[in-house]
Amino acid sequence: MPDFSGLIFDSNRHEGIVYPEGDFWVFAYGSLMWNPEFNFLRSETACLSHFHRCLCLWSVEYRGTPEQPGLVMGLDDGGSCMGRAFLVSETDAPGIIARLNEREMITGAYRSSLEPLKLGTGEQVEGVCLVARHDHPQYAPRLDRQVIIDLVRHAHGARGSNREYVLNTVSHLREMGMVDDILDSIGQLLE
Repeated sequence: MPDFSGLIFDSNRHEGIVYPEGDFWVFAYGSLMWNPEFNFLRSETACLSHFHRCLCLWSVEYRGTPEQPGLVMGLDDGGSCMGRAFLVSETDAPGIIARLNEREMITGAYRSSLEPLKLGTGEQVEGVCLVARHDHPQYAPRLDRQVIIDLVRHAHGARGSNREYVLNTVSHLREMGMVDDILDSIGQLLE
């Protein structure tokens, strides 16, 4: 397990979220789907190509601690990912981006990227996506499934239990009619 003692928990010390002018879309694939904590104009199911959702980031603040880390979702290379896209108004953008920076960018484990999304309506839009940074100490690639289960089952952080986070995400994916076979199988082992 990596040494997390050097991580700095300060969103102002890391690269912030890049977003376009005007109204724009934010792609959610984890807890943002069911707990966005911001106002939006519209919400649609969306598909992101060339990235997949996975438990690939150590959580040492929200869903774990440095002593007992958990795992949170990131977008990693390859495949595709179903999620939700939220349309944010240009007027609300500065406050929403500040909140997302505070929530998601506290250690710099994500990079912000504008990526094409296909909405459930058939529309093609560009959306802000938070992609796992492979060069970050919190990146946890290709962990064994049993290791993932053990970590998630026992970790707890400032925002609650890691198990609850994973099961909430699985539950919301099911409610939205979205299938994520890998996450679903992990969820079944945690239930």
